[in-house]
Amino acid sequence: MRPPPRNLSSFLSISISATRSLLTKPHLPSPRNPPNPFPQTATQPITKLLPLSSVPPQKPSQLPPRSHHFASRPPRSSSRSRPISSFGQIPPEDSSPESMDSSSPPIRVASTFASPFDSSPPHIDASSSFRKPISLWPGMYHSPVTNALWEARSSIFERLLDQSKDGPPQTELLTKTPSQSRTIIIYNFSSDYILREQYRDPWNEVRLGMLLEDLDALAGTIAVKHCSDDDSTTRPLLLVTASVDKMVLKKPIRVDTDLKIAGAVTYVGRSSIDIQIEVTQFQQDNPVPSDSIALTANFTFVARDSKMGKSAPVNRLLPESEQEKLLFKEREARDKLKKKKREEQRKGIENGGHNFHGEVARLNNLLSEGRIFCDFPALADRHSILLRDTCLENSLICQPQQRNLHGRIFGGFLMHRAFELAFSTAYAFLGQRPCFLEVDHVDFLKPVDVGDFLRLKSCVVYTQRENLEQPLINIEVVAHVTRPELRTSEVSNTFYFTFTVNQDALANGFRIRNVVPATEEEARRILERMDAEKIYS
Repeated sequence: MRPPPRNLSSFLSISISATRSLLTKPHLPSPRNPPNPFPQTATQPITKLLPLSSVPPQKPSQLPPRSHHFASRPPRSSSRSRPISSFGQIPPEDSSPESMDSSSPPIRVASTFASPFDSSPPHIDASSSFRKPISLWPGMYHSPVTNALWEARSSIFERLLDQSKDGPPQTELLTKTPSQSRTIIIYNFSSDYILREQYRDPWNEVRLGMLLEDLDALAGTIAVKHCSDDDSTTRPLLLVTASVDKMVLKKPIRVDTDLKIAGAVTYVGRSSIDIQIEVTQFQQDNPVPSDSIALTANFTFVARDSKMGKSAPVNRLLPESEQEKLLFKEREARDKLKKKKREEQRKGIENGGHNFHGEVARLNNLLSEGRIFCDFPALADRHSILLRDTCLENSLICQPQQRNLHGRIFGGFLMHRAFELAFSTAYAFLGQRPCFLEVDHVDFLKPVDVGDFLRLKSCVVYTQRENLEQPLINIEVVAHVTRPELRTSEVSNTFYFTFTVNQDALANGFRIRNVVPATEEEARRILERMDAEKIYS
């Protein structure tokens, strides 16, 4: 019989290990009697997890030398990104996980693999699990942090199979503070070398695609905490990632130093929730809290009724501190400005375009160089390239291992794959490894289901070469859900990333090429993206 569900806060107040497999030591057979690969009886699992102290430290010689390619990369230009206020500071003299936030104990993450140096590696009992029922299991593809976060909030989703699914919706909205949703994740990279290997990229830094996945899972957990009413009789809300607005990388993230991610709700509308997340990493030679912020991100979630599928109201937000009140006002003003600009664009389209001649002039200006490429390729500018010649594509069948708690493909997985395709596109365009700067914007337009045939198409939509010290490469990735049987293709997601060039290459005279459209459709895409940048910047 399943124990009564606990509320989410009790789960998040416990140090969570991402290793959920049950382990047991195998019987050591005699060399003359090899073990039967198909035993008739299952061994009894040991529910004790391996302690980190049993993992031997890795010698320095086992680690690849650290790359210093980011040493001369300039800070992000203030003209491209507005500084995002910090909602939490860490005392430089005491940066231990226990002292980071007294109101919300951090979630500790351990590696999902046992040490390869154990003398008797444990037996994995694949038939056992702590979590039931199986229909609520998320996929097994995801990172240790994502697994830990979903484990923490899985009890809430278990109510979807109980009477609460047919129960009444939440009628009385609660008032919650940002501190009630604040959640912290700690990556013990300095001590858990197996976890470090799971997140290491080829250049000895944190793999950003996996970090994007973790950030989406953390934002979802924060949204669940804010919307939860702790009432087992009402049906819980379904929370969906609507967009990612300005995720800015301020400095490279090392894989050999402990990492902290903290996030909280900053603003709510009727059915939308804005969440701000900060990634911090201290440097031993510079323990200043304001300089420790490595990445900032803003997520927007929308609430849906789990039975009717319509938008549903969410709990109110009451900021307490001056910093929380400032963030609330900033996000509220930003939300009103975006709505106003979208309304102006909509009215302009309905009126046939308030500046028709200006738009035609912009299109012709973009198409002028592209027409030369098409008509007189030998006379075209050698420092320019057609947009269609920068394209890459990736196709995949969405597997059940990539689903989330709702049974659909996890948005963090889609961001992970889109980022790696965008990185590859910028790499091929530059001819050298690019430097990631920010996620400009992500729209989750339609859900992606298990079994869908997904096609990711990327291109360099345009470049900005005005600033010679930091030229920008803007990458567009569009995800299409295709159904060959029906001969249909629908856009499910759009992603926009910005990269730049390594400072050392620029010092040696490297210059990026100008991207030009060859068709009017491509020119309109470029203009739409440039106009959108003005809205979201």
